[in-house]
Amino acid sequence: MKPISSAFFAHWRYDLPASLVVFLVALPLCLGVALASGAPLFSGLIAGIVGGVVVGALSKSPLSVSGPAAGLTVIVFAAINELPSFEAFLLAVCIGGLLQIALGIARAGVLGDFIPSSVITGMLAAIGLILIMKQVPHAVGYDGNFFGDESFTQYDGENTLSAILHLGSHLLPGACLIALVSMAFMYVWDKKQPKMKSFMRYVPSPLVVVGFGVMANFAMARFKPEWALQKTHLVAVPVADSIQGFFGQFRMPDFTMIANPDIWMIGLTLALVASIESLLSIEAIDKLDPYKRVTPTNRELVAQGIGNMASGMIGGLPVTSVIVRSSANVGSGARSKLSAIMHGLMLLAAVVAIPNLLNFIPLSALAAVLIMVGYKLTKPAIYMAKFRKGWPYFVPFVVTVVAIMLTDLLVGIVIGVVVGTVFVLAQNFRSAILCVSDGNNYLIRFRKDLFFLHKYELKKALSTLPDHSSVLLDMTRINFVDKDNIEIINDFMISAGYRHIAVTVRHNDEINTQSMITEPVREAA
Repeated sequence: MKPISSAFFAHWRYDLPASLVVFLVALPLCLGVALASGAPLFSGLIAGIVGGVVVGALSKSPLSVSGPAAGLTVIVFAAINELPSFEAFLLAVCIGGLLQIALGIARAGVLGDFIPSSVITGMLAAIGLILIMKQVPHAVGYDGNFFGDESFTQYDGENTLSAILHLGSHLLPGACLIALVSMAFMYVWDKKQPKMKSFMRYVPSPLVVVGFGVMANFAMARFKPEWALQKTHLVAVPVADSIQGFFGQFRMPDFTMIANPDIWMIGLTLALVASIESLLSIEAIDKLDPYKRVTPTNRELVAQGIGNMASGMIGGLPVTSVIVRSSANVGSGARSKLSAIMHGLMLLAAVVAIPNLLNFIPLSALAAVLIMVGYKLTKPAIYMAKFRKGWPYFVPFVVTVVAIMLTDLLVGIVIGVVVGTVFVLAQNFRSAILCVSDGNNYLIRFRKDLFFLHKYELKKALSTLPDHSSVLLDMTRINFVDKDNIEIINDFMISAGYRHIAVTVRHNDEINTQSMITEPVREAA
């Protein structure tokens, strides 16, 4: 694969179609997150615009897309209800952004490097499954839950599984028709598009699907009114009746609340959670990048912090790097951050110029787009590939998928990391010591540095040595032995003299002096 150019407009042919797809995906998600957060709908659009333009311009991630995240809705909802005004909450968003900048300067971005790759891939697969399961109700016309929700428990009293089980009483023929035709078209189009020679190869299938959805709904309203979708099943962008009304939707933070400790506590919470979600998303999207570019995570925290300060200053929700938008960006063929910036500009232009036209877009068409995005993230082939890597990789992967689906992103990641760590420790525990014999002569070779976790294995290896034998303890391949294991070795050598076991110890000269055996080496006569 040829190196990719770093020139800003070098890949506009790929970035422009991808930005259109991300725009169509981001529009209802921005509105859905704002609705679930109990915030003005326009604040979600502000966050989407800032995430695209400001964070996109400052970040060095080529493919990540930022905006309001579903993972923050619970925190934001509680904060808005706890604080005396929405303007006070905006101040907390600004403070959170300032703290994120401090985290970036303090090089806290390194935390993302400690997440096992099996957990990161599990997170992507889980997001794919959640997208499919959460969007199926919207695809068939059941819009009881907000668009873009990712949590297992829903605001409408259902959960991810029960909502699907209860679809039978909520099916709308018009929505089902639009969704099924849209998914079938995208599946065929994505197969044939790479082979096309004309300009059609650059036309994104979601754009065609959205156009079809709008025209299909108009046709149903004209020829089969009972199938036509009503406003509750369409996009709902706030429409101002005048220029003054449009600018009146922007808010500013209430700086008179700066001394309120609750503001600072909420700001700290937003900074930590938003930073963790951004680092996880960056790690995941870098894995999806076909060019395998690596994003500077400290720079990303600074960019996210500046984005949150900008969003809070003009009335927007907090922003993070978002996996759904970012994966749609990757899947649509984007090659540089120009795509993220252009999607933000498209959001701005659409909200200013054509909000009424956007409100004709059926949610079932957008749900079909997200279902196809989810399918690409969680194909059966992905699970088979992880299974072939072995249980130590496959089990943390599956646990992460299940945990995220049944809880939320951060809790699922923590569970996945714990399980992954157990497998890493188990692998390290089992393979640190090699014991072989030739007649009455034994070799015990230490293949890894010995820590307290290896006490059982070391005791077991030494206990197998018979009386009247000879043993070589080969420590030439390691540089450290902790004090617990030193004590075990010393006790063994003391007892060896009484059991007529000849002990020889070999080690390299670079072994940690604090870990050297302190008791004299005893060799039986």
